Amino acid sequence: MSHVLSAVAWPYTNGPRHIGHVAGFGVPSDVFSRYMRMAGHDVLMVSGTDEHGTPILVLAEEEGLTPQELVDKYNAVIAQDLTDLGLSYDLFTRTTTRNHYAVVQEMFRQVHANGYMVEQTTRGAISPSTGRTLPDRYIEGTCPICSFPEARGDQCDNCGNQLDADELIDPRSKINGETPEFIETQHFFLDLPALAAALGEWLDGREASGTWRPNVIKFSKNLLKDVRPRAMTRDIDWGIPVPLEGWEDNPSKRLYVWFDAVIGYLSASIEWARRVGDAERWREWWNDPSAVSYYFQGKDNITFHSQIWPAELLAYSGRGDKGGQPGELGALNLPTEVVASEFLTLEGKQFSTSRKHVIYVQDIVARYGPDPIRYFICAAGPENQDADFSWAEFVQRNNSELVAGWGNLVNRTAAMIAKSFGEIPQPYAVEAVDEELLATVRGAFATVGASLERHRQKAALAEVMRVVGEANAYVSRTEPFKLKGDDQRERLATVLHTLVQAVSDINTLISPFLPHAANRVHAVLGGEGQFMPMPRLEVVRDLDDDTRSYPVITGEYSGTPRWESRPVVVGTPIAKPSGVFVKLDPEQVVEDERARLGGAAPEDA
Repeated sequence: MSHVLSAVAWPYTNGPRHIGHVAGFGVPSDVFSRYMRMAGHDVLMVSGTDEHGTPILVLAEEEGLTPQELVDKYNAVIAQDLTDLGLSYDLFTRTTTRNHYAVVQEMFRQVHANGYMVEQTTRGAISPSTGRTLPDRYIEGTCPICSFPEARGDQCDNCGNQLDADELIDPRSKINGETPEFIETQHFFLDLPALAAALGEWLDGREASGTWRPNVIKFSKNLLKDVRPRAMTRDIDWGIPVPLEGWEDNPSKRLYVWFDAVIGYLSASIEWARRVGDAERWREWWNDPSAVSYYFQGKDNITFHSQIWPAELLAYSGRGDKGGQPGELGALNLPTEVVASEFLTLEGKQFSTSRKHVIYVQDIVARYGPDPIRYFICAAGPENQDADFSWAEFVQRNNSELVAGWGNLVNRTAAMIAKSFGEIPQPYAVEAVDEELLATVRGAFATVGASLERHRQKAALAEVMRVVGEANAYVSRTEPFKLKGDDQRERLATVLHTLVQAVSDINTLISPFLPHAANRVHAVLGGEGQFMPMPRLEVVRDLDDDTRSYPVITGEYSGTPRWESRPVVVGTPIAKPSGVFVKLDPEQVVEDERARLGGAAPEDA
């Protein structure tokens, strides 16, 4: 058993999550974490809502709320969304806790003490109409390197180069279109050049491992070609104070939201340990060199997870050109792998909340349950290339693969046993066709598991569904529904025992992808209690401020089943089943859902 940190991207508290978000960070991280628990590893899955930065101030003003009221509102919405989707966090928290503030400030102080946080004069962008600081990501213009017309003030998504907002050609505010003013201001910069050699050595090692997705490692190494110091403070009054004399009480200087957000993986781990009553236990995942860590996000956040966060970790531990020593948190582990997904589009177009071209998690789960969307993301999501969600494909996969394939296999197996025996029968003379099916199913544990360990979830699910097909073919070959004579009863018992054993094992194989359905199938097969433990949403007090409370996602996952074949128990009662999945009306669903998107499909859909 090893310690596995599943570090899941922190959703920003500017609204409910849509399916494009959870296709990148949510479902893939949960499938992986559930599998790794089943494989016997000690998994710590953490995340929370990212709640600082200028966009929060802008949206709070629009909604007539204070920044704290706004993040409280959307923190609760997002936590509910992710719980309903079944994401099995050990702790899903937030960045406005006192615990998070303390961990972030400790990180900053030690990075500064080690010499990697340097003070510089820079040019900051100001909105002429409001006088408010404009964050880099709210400034758009033409890239001075590749001429891409929609480069952001921190990065060009076309060529991947880091930028400063004042380098953009014809910069404009994405809030109101006005041309920003640039003024001189003092800020702290993370000295990335002094950490570049250490970053390069780490990335070389990651590339040599052969485990990273090629696009992620290539993009990450390209970032080192133009490394420059990067600002880690901002002119803003909403965020974590800079913990240095002369800065801490400055009402208009705060730590950069991206400096503090990535530290959330660490602070959430510490909060989790404190909440379970073993305050130092987080160190098993962060200080032990044998522990492994996997960071899940969309490809637009690769920079922060393969450069900024590793640089912060190296700087804190004193492992750059300037040397230094670790602070009280100790030498912290670097990421084992950055697992970045590509983008998901919707009916051929980018998601757009302003144009209502969007599907929110809460809506799709309310109308269809979590299983169909989890299945779609795993089978056809943006794992290693951009993918498109269409309602027609969503319905087709639900009906032909979940309902007609897996659901039908479960239902007819249980129905035949209920009708003929009322309980799982004992097998008699096992024939080659029976053993062939059981060997196929048993062999899938190694194949599917190997794919899941390498984050090849599409291949893993495809193999599970191939085995489902083999089990359905077995029914066609053995024709148990024709074995009606008294002299055929032993053969019928053997076939149905073989079939229910296969269905039980397939349910184990598919459970990381479809935990809700796995619990229903478990019940259909006569099982008691939950097969796959589910997360729960609960309200807790802030550990360091008992006047504040907030919702967290947590759970008890020690009852997770092992990744192995378990013999079914002869004599287990089996009742006549009801459907595991619901068949959808293709015309009705597509018509209704496209109407919600504006009434018409795009020209190229």
